[in-house]
This record gives sequence, structure tokens and C-alpha cells, in this order.
Amino acid sequence: MSNLPTIAWIGLGIMGSPMSENLIKAGYSVTGFTLERDKLDRLAAAGGTAADSIAEAVRDADVIVTMVPASPQVEAIAYGENGILAHARSGALLIDMSSITPQTSVDLAKNAAEKGIRVLDAPVSGGEAGAIEAVLSIMAGGEQADFDEAKPLLDALGKTIVLCGPHGSGQTVKAANQLIVAVNIQACAEAVVFLEKSGVDLAAALDVLNGGLAGSTVLTRKKDNFLNRDFKPGFRIDLHHKDMGIVTDAARNVGAALPVGAVVAQLVASLRAQGDGGLDHSALLRSVERLSGTEV
Repeated sequence: MSNLPTIAWIGLGIMGSPMSENLIKAGYSVTGFTLERDKLDRLAAAGGTAADSIAEAVRDADVIVTMVPASPQVEAIAYGENGILAHARSGALLIDMSSITPQTSVDLAKNAAEKGIRVLDAPVSGGEAGAIEAVLSIMAGGEQADFDEAKPLLDALGKTIVLCGPHGSGQTVKAANQLIVAVNIQACAEAVVFLEKSGVDLAAALDVLNGGLAGSTVLTRKKDNFLNRDFKPGFRIDLHHKDMGIVTDAARNVGAALPVGAVVAQLVASLRAQGDGGLDHSALLRSVERLSGTEV
């Protein structure tokens, strides 16, 4: 018998499926629930257990992990007669790894505490590749003791795992992360169009740029997307649009000016409005190409 805590995993999308599978590989017993039957079948094939409801998944779990798209989905799975708080046992630890507003995380922690359920907000960065390779950056908010308890589990999912402060702090740091990533992708996209229109060997140029001060994880991860115009979603524009709304709203609340971020947020919104919301966020290249008169 394993001494590891039993896990309930809610949300088996692009990120949640490989992350839950990494816990199974690490020896954890994982029971999962999501709305898509094929994702449940994938979990079962990997050695997990498919549940028919949230209640069934969380009832006996020591730790509940949630990975869903946004605040409304977190609230939908957490609250109500069919939600996590109604069915999880007192003393369970709820780790929400979704990217949501800091206030949603604060409210969840407060409401869960009334049920005897502890909460960490622990959003991630690294995209689908980072999830598959278990090298995610995980930024947590909550109590030190809960973080310490969760750390071995989080170690099976990521490489950089940091408690950033009280409840909501993880989401605040994730918002800053999404700001940096969006601005970085936009800068890379503009450089790609500039280089191509100048007749430079794009592959060679990106290699040398990535070896200097202009290098970044974004460029490393997205270079082939730019070169091949491959915008299969690893992290969708729709989700980055949501995240840019979170960071601009949070910045307004604390009085922080985001002049470049505000422009990039509008460019992300524009790309989404043009029907590209389902593409990877590296598709910001398409927006720059349109602005530059290139047919896409």
C-alpha cells in the first residue's frame, strides 16, 4: 500500500491530462473527473480512475487538484450542491492550479475554510510542453504548512516551485507572468516579420538572437511555431486574452501603470476578434503580418 496521499483531479484539458499522468507515474493514486469522456478514457489508460461526478472523485481524496480555464469554471466546480466543497472531506487540501483572478482565490480559501478544507492557489507557467515534461514553474499562495505538505506532489509536476505569499499571491504572480509572456511573444513576432521582410535567413537569425541577451524561454519554446507557422494550441489566444484581462484589472486596482501591457492586451483581443482565439498564442505573429500587409 502506498503512503502517498490519494488525489482527485478535476479538469483534464491540454494541461490537466499530462499533469495528472505525471502524478500517476510518480506513484500517486489519481481519480479524475472532467466533462469529456475521451479525456477520462485517457486517464484510465494511464492508470488512473475515471469518476462519473465531482462528488465521486473528491469524496475520499486527501488532496484535490483543479485545473480549469477561468474563474467561472472554478466557481462552478467548487460551489453548489454538486461542488467540491459540498463533498470533500474535512481536512482535505484543495490545490487550484487554474489561472484565475486573485480575488477568486481569496474567496475560495475563505469559503473552503468554513468547511474545514484547506486551499492553495498554485497556477503554473510552461505551457503544454512544460506540463508533459514536468518542468512547470508553479507559483503558490496560501499557508506555509499547506505548501510544505503539497511540495512533494508539486515536485512531480514542476521544477521551480515557490510560495509567493498569502492566498491570491500565486494568481498575482501568474498574472505578471502572463504579462511578460504576451509582451515577449509580441516582440518576437514583430522581429520575425521585420527579419523576413528584410530578406534575412530567419532560422539563422532566431538561433543567434536566442544565444544572446534577446534569448528567452519564449523564443526557445516558440521558435518552431514562428518558423513553421504552426499554431496548434499549446496555450490558446482565448486563454491569454482572459489572463490579460486579469492582469490589467488587477493592475488598475493597485494603481500600477501597464502602458506596453495595455497595448499588447488590445492586440491579443484583436486577434481573438479576427477568429484566431483557438490558436496558440504564438499566433500573435498573424496579427503583425496583417498589420504589415502580409497575407495570412
